[in-house]
Amino acid sequence: MKRLFNTNFNHEAVHFMLLVLRVGIAAFMMVHGYQKLSWLTAGGEIQFGDPIGLGQATSLYLAVFAEFFCSVFLLIGLGTRLALIPLIITMLIAVFIVHAPDGFDKKEMGLHYLLVYVFLLVSGPGKYSIDNLISKSLYSRSR
Repeated sequence: MKRLFNTNFNHEAVHFMLLVLRVGIAAFMMVHGYQKLSWLTAGGEIQFGDPIGLGQATSLYLAVFAEFFCSVFLLIGLGTRLALIPLIITMLIAVFIVHAPDGFDKKEMGLHYLLVYVFLLVSGPGKYSIDNLISKSLYSRSR
């Protein structure tokens, strides 16, 4: 019963769960990004929303960059915090501009992504990431 209410945490478990969260959320978003990447590479006329007035093509390019390429960086833990910024901006636009007139049911998925992205921005990628390897290398050189 004591373990159930224990507020201490196992650092290894936290690092492992950061890996699971990072890989899982990146894989889920890559599905959306891959669909948009397919539209982009299919050729033909681009028909995509223009929620902030940059043009349909530019909006699609930015969505593909965030949802697919930044998700790849998030998945491997490379430049994680930088990769999260476009993902957060994309979710803010999706929730508060694209789905602004819609009910909560349409905004819910975007809010879930946004919540996880903000958490990862604050927490960092964890021990099992390329960022951690780079950080160790930079730290050992500075000594």
